[in-house]
Amino acid sequence: MNVLQQLEDTKEVVNDVLQMAKKLGATQAEASMSKVQGISVGSRLKELETLEFTNDGGLGITVYHGKHKGSASTADLSKEALQQAVSKAVEIARHTSEDPCTGLADEELMAKEFSDLELYHPTELDPEYAIKQVIESEESAFDCDSRITNSDGASYSANMGFRVYGNTHGLIAGYPSSRYSLSCVVIAQEGDDMQRDYSYTINRSEGNLKSAVQVGKEAAELTLGRLGARKLPTTKVPVIFHHDVANSLFSHFVSAISGGSLYRNSSFLLDHLGKQVFPEWCCIEEKPHLKGGLASSVFDSEGVATQDMTIVDGGHLQHYLLTSYSARKLGYKSNGHAGGIHNWLVKSSGENYDELLARMGTGLLVTELMGQGVNIVNGDYSRGAAGFWVENGKIQYPVHEITIAGNLKDMFMGIQAIGNDTDVRGAVQTGSILIDEMQVAGN
Repeated sequence: MNVLQQLEDTKEVVNDVLQMAKKLGATQAEASMSKVQGISVGSRLKELETLEFTNDGGLGITVYHGKHKGSASTADLSKEALQQAVSKAVEIARHTSEDPCTGLADEELMAKEFSDLELYHPTELDPEYAIKQVIESEESAFDCDSRITNSDGASYSANMGFRVYGNTHGLIAGYPSSRYSLSCVVIAQEGDDMQRDYSYTINRSEGNLKSAVQVGKEAAELTLGRLGARKLPTTKVPVIFHHDVANSLFSHFVSAISGGSLYRNSSFLLDHLGKQVFPEWCCIEEKPHLKGGLASSVFDSEGVATQDMTIVDGGHLQHYLLTSYSARKLGYKSNGHAGGIHNWLVKSSGENYDELLARMGTGLLVTELMGQGVNIVNGDYSRGAAGFWVENGKIQYPVHEITIAGNLKDMFMGIQAIGNDTDVRGAVQTGSILIDEMQVAGN
């Protein structure tokens, strides 16, 4: 049976589940059901280490009895198991406390148009091909230089499946999707100095991945570049977040403007709607309907239609990220962010990577971040880091065992430039980011 037929059959199952909930007394209900088939292969030192096939599925149901809510889930998709899950959810709803903000998203916000976003590019789940990819990537890394002496392994994964969402507003919709990735992590040694780094590629289409040879070579080159790393004296300097790690800064921004953080009064950007949070040239656009986008979707996980939005314009915050529940708590309407963001495009200030280094002059280029020292409540930021020391716009030597610190409010306003070396491998697409000054703790 092909995936499109399975998708239609699953829509019928979701509809049946919703009808069960209504018969059992639910005033509203929503359900989502997913099925995924995939393969995952791992190698180490050019030998196969793991080979896994997955064939997973599950259903989650949430029912509302007035303003009381109950949820249940099951991985058993037999009719009896589905009936049991629905009855348990209804039973739970009758015993939970009332919450005036609970319930389905507003009916007028439901998705009505379902264009093909080209998220599904099926391929045969061939274990021989997958094994060849991981072995080739490691071989490519080891062939680069004799100083590549060890490996933390290579991994390849391919996943294809679909998700169906439905609710008692009458919406039942779903779409198939696919995702492929390949990564390689190697270790270099020179004398007593050992360093590790990695490279990876990810795409909706297997044919658009970087080659295994390229991934292995990049992993080796990045790892070799870290040999001879030094510590730095404690200082305050400009910092460039390389595009490999720059999107993490915007992930903290996402947390700070998400409805859940805001209605709990646990965000440093509380009451900042319409206020300046970035330099005036800064712009962030959300494009949920990009063809083949890794975070593309016609509707969010509550069925709310997604739409193009300018999140930051002229440096000013234009929108909070709201689910139906957080929107009601804050006195707004949901804007389609149940389940996360959808393809953020961060505007570049025009400089390429070399021009960004030249503009910084002397400072720190960060290529790796460690630890979780970020406080969204007050914006304090402190993380372990590694990267390169830069003088006169040129990389001088690698550095490690340092900590960089600041406050996210100051860091966002202190962004001097964003490069055009955009990394498209995630939900946030941004180039490298130059910040005017941060505290660097070293020796």
